[in-house]
Amino acid sequence: MDNDMEKWKSEMSKYNDTPYKDGITPRVKIWTKNKATLWHYPAINKNNKTPIFIIYSLVNQPFILDLLPGASTIEAFVSNGYDVYLIDFGKPGLEDRNMTISDYVSDYIERAVQKTLAHAETDNLTVLGYCLGGTLAAIHASITSAPIKNLILFVTPIDFHTPPYFDKWVKALRKGNVQENKFVNEIGVLPASFVEAGIRLVTSPIYITPYLSLLTKKDDKNYVEKWLRFNAWTKGHIPMTSGVANQIGEDLIKDNKLMKGTFMVNGKQVKLENIKANLLVVGTEGDRLVPLHQIMPIMEKVSSIDKHIHILQGGHTGTSVENGKIPAYLDEWLSSRS
Repeated sequence: MDNDMEKWKSEMSKYNDTPYKDGITPRVKIWTKNKATLWHYPAINKNNKTPIFIIYSLVNQPFILDLLPGASTIEAFVSNGYDVYLIDFGKPGLEDRNMTISDYVSDYIERAVQKTLAHAETDNLTVLGYCLGGTLAAIHASITSAPIKNLILFVTPIDFHTPPYFDKWVKALRKGNVQENKFVNEIGVLPASFVEAGIRLVTSPIYITPYLSLLTKKDDKNYVEKWLRFNAWTKGHIPMTSGVANQIGEDLIKDNKLMKGTFMVNGKQVKLENIKANLLVVGTEGDRLVPLHQIMPIMEKVSSIDKHIHILQGGHTGTSVENGKIPAYLDEWLSSRS
């Protein structure tokens, strides 16, 4: 296996934007649109398993999935024989201010999925979504005709009826006592610092514990390297367009349209019961950002015959890789369906 890995690294090195030693799994640029890029991470010893198409959150950068060798979800997948495709939405500018969730789903995800199917020469796909990227994945799966065989949703908010935070603001929003659209529309694109501040208020208002952990393990070179990369990710949020912010506020939080089946994408009604793919929903018990009561209701909505939920310990950034390998529960579920 080691020889296979070295041969694969050598073969793929010509495609790398950054050296493999910096923790980026070899990848090929397949397609671009505006700020977005579709990346292909070729499998080691490809064994015709169903390709994996990853949709990450709109507010965080996806490099957390390829943090460094031995701590990379993408590396674990390709080492296991899976071709991996990732849609990286990039960072929106002011010119993108009117882009909505609907635009991301119809103009980016749908087109990237079609490009993936053609490039992989396959007639089925595993779609894996993280957090808000999982919400986009569920929306897309509800309206697409693409052959999605498996759908995996990590810490994905679906039911916004009971807000886990800012409950007074949400109550005022639903009563019509808050007009957040005026500010959001005026600013056009919410800066990354605003996004970070909002998440900090919910998860870590006082950001001290990570530094204490670093101090206690300052002599552990591997830990320090991983800490620096992870810390860069936690501070590397992505700006949010006013179009997306308004849809999250109005359609998801205020009106809970996903659960009601009234969310619309370019004239198509998003009904979760249209989802028939094999479904795996993953949540974590200690998640303050997306608690289980926002995640689990999708299980009662979809029409999938094969559907499972798996609850992990830990918080929102609970990893999907263990010691450089796919966790046993995920490996068993995915391999038997690929």
